[in-house]
Amino acid sequence: MDAAMECSQRLSKPGALSSFVRFVVCGGGVGLLSGAAVPLVATALPWALANALITVASTLLCTELHALFTFGTGRRAGLRRHLQSAGSATAAYLVTTAAMLILHAVQPSPTLLCEQAVYLTASGLAGIGRFLVLRLFVFAERKQETAPAQKQTAPIQSVGIQSVGAPSAGALTTAPDRLTYLPLLPSAA
Repeated sequence: MDAAMECSQRLSKPGALSSFVRFVVCGGGVGLLSGAAVPLVATALPWALANALITVASTLLCTELHALFTFGTGRRAGLRRHLQSAGSATAAYLVTTAAMLILHAVQPSPTLLCEQAVYLTASGLAGIGRFLVLRLFVFAERKQETAPAQKQTAPIQSVGIQSVGAPSAGALTTAPDRLTYLPLLPSAA
C-alpha cells in the first residue's frame, strides 16, 4: 500500500518546466493580488510596512500552494518549509522595497500605474530567484539519510607463521584488500 502511494506521488511530481508554469500561475496570481493590496494598505500605513504585511501573508499562502500544487509534495508545507522559505521571501521584500524607494527618490509622486509597473517588475525578478531557491532547496526531494555504512571487513586470518624461540615472532595476516604483518609478543614457552 505504501509503495503504491509513493509510486503515485512520484508519477504526479511535476518536472522543472511544469513546476515553473505552476509557480508562475500560483505566485503570479497571488503577486497580482498583492500588487493591488499593497497600495491600498499603504493608504493607512507606511509603504514599507504595508509591503511587509502583504509579503508575509502572500508568502504563507504561496508556500502552501507551492507545497501542494507547484512542487507536488502531496502534503502541506509544515513549519520547517515555511521557515526555510522565509529567507527568499525576505530577499523578495528587500528587492521590492528597494525598487519602490528608488522610484520614489527619482519620482516623488509617481502614478499608481508607474508604482504597479515597478513593483511587479521587481516582484517578477525576485520571483525567479525565489523559484530557484524553493525548487533546489526547500522542496527538493530529500534522500533518506542513512547512517554511514560500517566498513565491512573480513575477519583477519592468521597464517600461523611463528618461529619457536625467536625473539620477535609475528603473524602474517590477510584482509580482502591488503596484506599486513602484525608483531606478536614473545611466547612464554
